[in-house]
Amino acid sequence: MAESVPSRPLRLLLVDDHAVMRAGLANMLNAREEFDVVAEADSGESALVLHQQHDPDVTLLDIAMPGMGGLECLRRLKQQSPDASVLMLSSSELEHDMHHAIDLGADGYITKTAMPPELVASILAVGRGELCISEEVSRRIKSYSATPQLTSREIEVLGLLRKGMSNPDIGLILGIKPRTAKAHVAAILLKLAAQDRAEAVARGFELGLLRP
Repeated sequence: MAESVPSRPLRLLLVDDHAVMRAGLANMLNAREEFDVVAEADSGESALVLHQQHDPDVTLLDIAMPGMGGLECLRRLKQQSPDASVLMLSSSELEHDMHHAIDLGADGYITKTAMPPELVASILAVGRGELCISEEVSRRIKSYSATPQLTSREIEVLGLLRKGMSNPDIGLILGIKPRTAKAHVAAILLKLAAQDRAEAVARGFELGLLRP
């Protein structure tokens, strides 16, 4: 990604619930002539409001935030402003998060382990209207897409399996019959190529379907 100085500074909105992270990022980006940080948000809710107020050129959006997470914020932001340019800047390296973010319309995905030159180049690329996905992220997204996918209900059931719940317990919590819960469990084991519930849970963590 070659850098090119825009005709005017790109107006940026930073969205991250960690104040120290936001401050460091704002200081670094404001020190460059290519950027102007016009607003900072500490939650998905405030990001939606600030985006409407400031109409930034590029929004840098974290995924893991309390309340409205970054993925839900991205979904609502694209509904609110379809032309919004959003670069995910996240500590998450889970294939599920990467895949979901791109599916929701993110214009780029970069992790917080990236070096400053890579971050700068990524912001400039998104500001030019380019889709900015590193080779590593692209590889991991393709790898994720090649794996069997669980339905939202099956992911719910997998989360309850993690807690060691029986089929009747799962049925009670989800408001379904035990035999329906059993069918969901069987489908999960089949899709994840797992021999038992414990292995299914382990696979769930490997694929990013479950979080530590």
